Amino acid sequence: MDRPMRSVPFTADGLLEDLSGSEDLLIVQDLDGVCMELVHDPRRRRLDPAYVLAARRLEGHFAVLTNGEHEGSRGVNRLVEKALAGRADPAREGLYLPGLAAGGVQLQDRYGTVSHPGVSPAELAFLAAVPPRLAGQLRLHAPVLLPTLTAEERQPLLEAAVLDNPLSPSLNLNPLLQAMAGDVGRQQDLQVLALGLMQDLLGEAAAAGLQESFFLHLAPNLGRLDGRERLKPAEAGATGTTDVQLMLRGSLKEVGLLVLINQAIARRSGSPPLGESFNVRTAPHDHPSLLALARSAIDPALMPRLVGVGDTITSVPEPGGGGWMRGGSDRGFLTLLQELGEVFGTANRVVLVDSSGGEVDRPSLADGTFEGLSDPEDPLRIDATLPGGPQAYIRFFRDLAEGHGRDG
Repeated sequence: MDRPMRSVPFTADGLLEDLSGSEDLLIVQDLDGVCMELVHDPRRRRLDPAYVLAARRLEGHFAVLTNGEHEGSRGVNRLVEKALAGRADPAREGLYLPGLAAGGVQLQDRYGTVSHPGVSPAELAFLAAVPPRLAGQLRLHAPVLLPTLTAEERQPLLEAAVLDNPLSPSLNLNPLLQAMAGDVGRQQDLQVLALGLMQDLLGEAAAAGLQESFFLHLAPNLGRLDGRERLKPAEAGATGTTDVQLMLRGSLKEVGLLVLINQAIARRSGSPPLGESFNVRTAPHDHPSLLALARSAIDPALMPRLVGVGDTITSVPEPGGGGWMRGGSDRGFLTLLQELGEVFGTANRVVLVDSSGGEVDRPSLADGTFEGLSDPEDPLRIDATLPGGPQAYIRFFRDLAEGHGRDG
């Protein structure tokens, strides 16, 4: 049976009006699929210079929260530099995007100063050795995975698939999945292989005394089972899980949300309610404990009004019925943001951007049913949607920044 159309409380214009005059606003925003189109190869991502300049106008009221990274050859800082080339120096003028990357372990201010609170030298050394290991394993399996391609044809696909992120080395399966288009069985084999290679790395980390250091993040995913994210298998017309990331424990966006709130309150009041050294490595990692910590430590009068912006949530029926498998890398922080609004009496807003228009297969918001994204029993409520994708969000973001400038 077809799902009914779902209404959301705010259009983009209505949300702008709703947020106008909110002096204590804090926008917490994902990046890929929100302010830039999803692409198979992250090296081809582009940032709109107007978006970067608008973010600067929202200083103190805006932070990123992404599983990508600020630094590195494929980091977002390189995209900022390209967007502003010939017109501005982001380091001198403070135009880098402030906030948390690598799920929360990579902190950056607007001048590009990066720190890694709670990360050890041993962990960094282990992570540095991962990309060449993954590249070698993919080359070994490539003839079986892509039997119709020559070694020369396979090479650029393999190079695009291994992301040498300093803090979250990853397998980006998009270019390989595209090369297997129409062969669901082979796509599923690739996903299983990628997950297995990453699980082997977890075993090696444990053998090196780092058994509590890392976990695997799958995007998109089908939620968690026994503490692990569930792979979303490819099916006809949908590629499922496209990214498998080795991430540091604590690199959870919902934990990062509390870090950003702690910093925002410190800027306003001079005192961080969760402490100067609060970070994602030392914070609680389960949802109820995070909510309880916020409730016990933060003065409601100091809690900012939060706007969470993401694009990656999933919900599909459990096999055989009886429930829903809910996941997606933005679901956790958007849900906590919503619950904080309820606990603290702030009119927090959850905004979902339609990222289906990019190269990466994602469910669309176009028909208003939220199929593949949400379900009739979903506790996460969406306050506003932007079916026009990243371009629509950038227009909204620029209008919000201009209004904030006039108000300020």
